[in-house]
Amino acid sequence: MKHAVPGQRLAAHLLLVLFAGGLPAQDTPLEQVLIDGEGWELVGEGYKFTEGPACDPAGRLYFTDVPGDTIYRLDDRGKPGVFVSDAGRPGGMMFGPGGKLYCTQGAKRRIVAYDPEGKLEVIASDVRANDLVVTGKGGVYFTDPRARRVWYVDPQRNKRVVDEGIERPNGIILWPDQGTLVVADTNSSSLWTFRIEKDGGLAHKQAYYTMRLTRDKAPQSGADGMTTDRDGRLYVATHAGLQVFDTQGRISGVISRPQKAFLSNVVFAGKGLQTLYVTSSDKVYRRKTKVRGLLFSPHQAPPAKP
Repeated sequence: MKHAVPGQRLAAHLLLVLFAGGLPAQDTPLEQVLIDGEGWELVGEGYKFTEGPACDPAGRLYFTDVPGDTIYRLDDRGKPGVFVSDAGRPGGMMFGPGGKLYCTQGAKRRIVAYDPEGKLEVIASDVRANDLVVTGKGGVYFTDPRARRVWYVDPQRNKRVVDEGIERPNGIILWPDQGTLVVADTNSSSLWTFRIEKDGGLAHKQAYYTMRLTRDKAPQSGADGMTTDRDGRLYVATHAGLQVFDTQGRISGVISRPQKAFLSNVVFAGKGLQTLYVTSSDKVYRRKTKVRGLLFSPHQAPPAKP
């Protein structure tokens, strides 16, 4: 049985964001993404703090309960079940080459990768990793908010700092062509972009996207997890809601949160990768869309821009 959030039709989800002058703005570009009549549906509840949604090659969703030390995955009926327990405060996750699930472990200060049976291998040790993104070649970029650093672990497992200075680097994602890295700053209105060099280094740092802020949280956006769709739109979980940007860095609109609690992360999963899943405090939600997500591994060449 579906548990739809009451009253959430398309018009309600073209969120009215209040600016300093007190005037609302309605975001019609979201009509390219949202389906009229489709709202948020509850997937699972009763967790301590959900994070790290990830999609496997078959389209199945995985997510973490960080304080609960557990990684969950959805079964064929769309119901959450335990994939790995005692997971060392698992945080950010993403699938990489070979169908392996890469995951940060806050309690053990490392990044690991699980095979489909839950057997792990260590990718990097002695790291404070918050969120990560895995390239099609098996490289891993991850954020360390406390040290204000972005790290890179190459496919040979050598790690190095590739950026410093973002106030609180948090969510991290690639553009569909995997040539650009995006890093969210939780404490400001900026999403930073970098060109990825051949050796994995980063160049041409710039504040490419500007997020909307809420009056009660400004100047902090609360930006956390991010994802992209096949057309190059970027989706970022923030205090204001799920903010959506076009390929030119312009904001298309803000999809309202499924509940008032903190919105931590987002990913596309399900059949055709056409369902948005978000993690929000003690719950996980989903909603169908008109667009499709993509997997970074195996690398999928993006289609022509719309």
